[in-house]
Amino acid sequence: MTKASSSGREVHVAVAVIERRGRILIARRPDHAHQGGLLEFPGGKVEPGETVQTALIREIAEETGLKVPEDSLTPVIGIRHNYGDKRVFLDVWHTRDAIGEAEGREGQPVDWLTPAELRDDQFPAANRPIIRALRLPPFLAISGPFTDPGNGLEILENSLDRFNPGGPAMVVLRAPGLSEHAYLAFAEQAVGRCRELGHLPLLHGPSGRYTRMPSAAGIHLPWREAETLESRPVPVSVWFGVSCHDEAQLAHAAALGADFATLGPVLPTDSHPGRPALGWPRFQSLVASATLPVYGLGGLGPEDVLRARELGGQGVAGIRYWWRESD
Repeated sequence: MTKASSSGREVHVAVAVIERRGRILIARRPDHAHQGGLLEFPGGKVEPGETVQTALIREIAEETGLKVPEDSLTPVIGIRHNYGDKRVFLDVWHTRDAIGEAEGREGQPVDWLTPAELRDDQFPAANRPIIRALRLPPFLAISGPFTDPGNGLEILENSLDRFNPGGPAMVVLRAPGLSEHAYLAFAEQAVGRCRELGHLPLLHGPSGRYTRMPSAAGIHLPWREAETLESRPVPVSVWFGVSCHDEAQLAHAAALGADFATLGPVLPTDSHPGRPALGWPRFQSLVASATLPVYGLGGLGPEDVLRARELGGQGVAGIRYWWRESD
């Protein structure tokens, strides 16, 4: 990756996630370079007059010898980061269609790693949200309303058996109408069933719930819980999400070390009639300033994933497109 300028201006850096058979191409930065010795994704500075796609095609060819069709590039995430000596905007794009065999044409070692093998401490700090985005699915499924744990588990089973909008998903086990005892009884069985089907079950509510049920894949906090915290409430080895509605809340979620956030409502919803929606332009603006992966929430379904990703989001979250009480 081309070294960025150390001037006070923000440097626009194009970053490539090149995937082949489920593995991601990475390289190791030369010891003498900025952040030397750490791993990186291919890419470099976008030159004046270049589009990000043109910059990626040029940098990938120069660094690895691979040829990338421009129409194969799709957006992943945009990250702004201040290293202290420089400010960068990492404009991250993905392709599965690179042609050729990768080699380190600038003398850098290259390798193909699975997303699970990408470790935060081996990359520059700004790459943490990129690693999260590569591991996160495009769908965040949220359980719908129910008041009886047995009924909720039945609906969950019914919904998961038919859930196939593109592969495994994270499932937020949300049940605000249940008592703590009833919620834990429901979640204990729901976590097991989600695991059996290959989904990632997240608890919802007070952060202390994860301590009582560490078999879950993590926890998603409503804003009222997140705003009372000053640090990450769960281990870095599990998923931690926060429900957000504006720029300040997204910034607080990032400061807590959240792995992702939901943001909405993007569109009007039947569950909250009359509540103002952000709209896609505002969603795009808020995501652009966020430093963590963001799911669009509110009135969205699988058909909106591509648009959400084109606007910088991770994907979509919701209830109606998967939570079904009957056929």
